[in-house]
Amino acid sequence: MSHENRVHAEAGPHTAPQFTLPEILRQPLLWPGTLERVHFASQQMQLTAKLQNARVLLTGAGTSAYAATAIATAWPRACAVPTTDLLVDAERYLVDVDAVISLARSGDSPESTAVVERVRALRPDILQLAIVCNEDGALSRSSLDGVIALDPRTNDQGLVMTGSFSNLVLAGLVLAQPDAVASTVDEFSARTTALLPGIDQACRRVANSTHDRIVILSSSPLLGWAREAGLKTLEMTAGHFPVVTETHLGLRHGPMSFVKSDTLVLCLLSSDPVRRLYEEDLICELRAKNLGYLVGIVDPADSKGLFDEVIPAVAPQLTDALRTPYEILGPQLIGYHLSLRIGLNPDNPSPNGVINRVVQGVRIHPAHPLDTVSSSK
Repeated sequence: MSHENRVHAEAGPHTAPQFTLPEILRQPLLWPGTLERVHFASQQMQLTAKLQNARVLLTGAGTSAYAATAIATAWPRACAVPTTDLLVDAERYLVDVDAVISLARSGDSPESTAVVERVRALRPDILQLAIVCNEDGALSRSSLDGVIALDPRTNDQGLVMTGSFSNLVLAGLVLAQPDAVASTVDEFSARTTALLPGIDQACRRVANSTHDRIVILSSSPLLGWAREAGLKTLEMTAGHFPVVTETHLGLRHGPMSFVKSDTLVLCLLSSDPVRRLYEEDLICELRAKNLGYLVGIVDPADSKGLFDEVIPAVAPQLTDALRTPYEILGPQLIGYHLSLRIGLNPDNPSPNGVINRVVQGVRIHPAHPLDTVSSSK
């Protein structure tokens, strides 16, 4: 066991948490610095020219994979593929790809470095970059063409990824839409800081009123947000609360059978007026069927009485594709308060080592010799 994982294993369920809550709360303070770091690195590596009109594949594992999904939504011609898929099916996913950008907190997950080597063997012409929270990790030392290292404070010490997630997403969005993101970061950093006390209070109430299972709903541009929101609850409660993630429209097609009268249904409402109408229709249907404890992440002044509880949205008017880093704090805080409520330590909610801060137990198998021949583009 690594020193890092040993430290977290020693932080048992009854140890007072030290890391997770401060790491959640300081996120807005780090966002302006992330913008500056990515702008500087982009200029140094001339990434604007290199990535212009490129077919970009974004990749990561677990939370980093959901970060990749959130970024790809905002990036024309980009796609997101988890490293856990890319490693074993690289040939299928690399067709027509010009650049691969790996995302990682520690950079020490076995798949992260293995993917770099696999892509290099198959397609040496592909530009390979990484955005990392730990510049000393194995990924940073692999055969990349460039590394963007974020503020070391984004390298969360808690088991679950919180500040690392929002900052990795924001960093990728800066590459995807530099002007749009640069014009909003300071505003939403200040707004989040101002709203955090109210967000935290609402999340405490939600956690205290959650008894069984959870449904997380968004529209498709925010699906990376929704999957990460669900994962935070699973990780911080050691799977105590079953979670289903869906789109609002998708819930009717079977998953609604999961919803009981007391199921937490957490809805992030879209900034797009047409998407919003579909979402509101679904929420009204749930209420008519007496299904769900309905919680909305929305501007309280625009909640229309749809919800049993409202968590203030940070960026309710921002285009959905850019909202993920700003709206993830609510689900992180719900997971944190649920963890405490059931007697776990959010810093290490898996003291028996079922999951670890850096994934364990992955063996990297050599590719078939015929597969290692570099293919032409």
